[in-house]
Amino acid sequence: MMYEATPKTDGSVPAPRAAATERRLSWWTRVAIAGLFILAVGVVLVTNRWLTDRFSETTRNRAEVRLALYAGNLISELQRNSVVPLLLARDPEVTRALGDANFANTSQRLISYQGEIGAASIMLLDKDGRAVGATNRHLLSSSHRTGAYFVDAQRTRDTVFTAARREEGGVDFTYSRAVYLDNRMVGVIVVAVDLMKYERAWAGLTDAVLVTDSEGKVILATEPRWRGLGLAEALAVQDPPSAIQRAIQATTDWAQFPPDAYLRGQAVMKTEARVPFRGWRIVTFTAFDSVRERVNGVLALEIMGFAILLAMAFYFLSRRAWSQSMSFQRESAELRLLNARLQREIAQREKVQKDLAVAELTLAQSSKLAALGEMSAAVSHELNQPLAAMKTYLAGARLLLQRHRPEEALSSFQRIDDLIERMGAITRQLKSYARKGGEAFEPVDMRSCLSSALSMMEPQLKARVVQITRNLPRSPVMVMADRIRLEQVIINLLRNALDATKGAANPRIDLTVSVDQAVVLTVSDNGHGIADLENLFEPFYTTKRPGEGVGLGLAISSGIVTDLGGRLTARNGDSGGAVFQVQLPILGSELAAAE
Repeated sequence: MMYEATPKTDGSVPAPRAAATERRLSWWTRVAIAGLFILAVGVVLVTNRWLTDRFSETTRNRAEVRLALYAGNLISELQRNSVVPLLLARDPEVTRALGDANFANTSQRLISYQGEIGAASIMLLDKDGRAVGATNRHLLSSSHRTGAYFVDAQRTRDTVFTAARREEGGVDFTYSRAVYLDNRMVGVIVVAVDLMKYERAWAGLTDAVLVTDSEGKVILATEPRWRGLGLAEALAVQDPPSAIQRAIQATTDWAQFPPDAYLRGQAVMKTEARVPFRGWRIVTFTAFDSVRERVNGVLALEIMGFAILLAMAFYFLSRRAWSQSMSFQRESAELRLLNARLQREIAQREKVQKDLAVAELTLAQSSKLAALGEMSAAVSHELNQPLAAMKTYLAGARLLLQRHRPEEALSSFQRIDDLIERMGAITRQLKSYARKGGEAFEPVDMRSCLSSALSMMEPQLKARVVQITRNLPRSPVMVMADRIRLEQVIINLLRNALDATKGAANPRIDLTVSVDQAVVLTVSDNGHGIADLENLFEPFYTTKRPGEGVGLGLAISSGIVTDLGGRLTARNGDSGGAVFQVQLPILGSELAAAE
């Protein structure tokens, strides 16, 4: 950038002097740029070292806090379950069952205890090690004579903790205690502790976590292949050497200090703490990725700052003002074009938003009309049956009054009053069905609901010759439900069964209530069966002739059962006919599942 030696007539610096000034300015510029570059390199190196140490310490402190939280959760779970065997061993019902060898209600009682206490599972063994009661009914009558929890519990009167390794690599943690009656051992109570849930919870974290027992063997770990190994052996299980070497090299270049260990080819930070229980220890391995990302973010900002300083220096030292002016003019022209384009896009978007608002209003009105039509059809469908029953009772009352039997006529009027009350309840429940309500839930006996539904269907049943078979448990079968809506479902299923058996030679309807994992009500008939199972529960789908039904009964019933927390299924029976099943949770099972 040299000037020609031409004389200036406007009083400015002559050409030779301007050239000398430019040479001096260029030399100082080079020195300033070199100094700025050296300063940038030094600041980046020092910042990298300082921030790496600081963020590593912060990461280690956070890992120690998480470690204390994990250890506290383990101790809390162990302590909460350690008192359960003592309480159950002193339970008079348990000792009486072992003394009398009467275990009819033992499993049910243990299940209720499990729901209240929140234990993983509870098992009662007799003096021979045979399971006579268990929350898991599949374990009943199984032999545990050689189990460590059974053998160790007989040797002492205290609660015994056992950690038994499974063949697939897991560990079963149990508390057991001998049960004494008249100073003689009559059985053993065994309570399982679910510590594997913490292992599953840790598996979703970025840190690797393991717990070792007093012998240094891994009993809980986020890596299943570590179980049963020592700490050194577990860390030796890693990726091929080539990947390890690459990870070591990358970690050495950036972290600048040796890591605590290498896990899956990555340098990790090791943090361990003592669990105050039988010499256990808990160890976590935290990767340096978070440290490196935070340090790199700060370094990137520093490098960007120095780059901006260099750009500003070049900008102010540049003598090509005219090129900068042209650049500014081009940018101004581009901004004007961009501004015009942006205004056009804004106008187009405003138009689209107005059209969208109109479409939303139209859709909302259409949805209201559709809901109104479906509700009116549902009300008509659900009220036809009580109206028909009322007509039958009125005819009977008129006949009784003609025969001078007013007391029996009053009974018919009372039934008509009950039907009117039920019609009001049905309309209220249909409104509740429309808005998905559920505030009327209460403990309900499934047998009582079935009896009420059969009483409601009494006029239709008397008009037909149909064999009704009921198979019900002797004890109450309690569920949490809305009684009116549950009866509505049963009545819909009974009506469908009656309609399906019109053409059968010997019409039959079987009603069964069973209890297993859930309460199951089965309604089966010997009618013509179901032709289209796929569309059975769709609204307005029906196989009846016009005027006999609108196809909403099963759709409404399916929605009610779903609101009650269960499900309604249908299939064709093996010997013909249709089989409908209503499955609802047993009262109290939701609480046990939540705990």
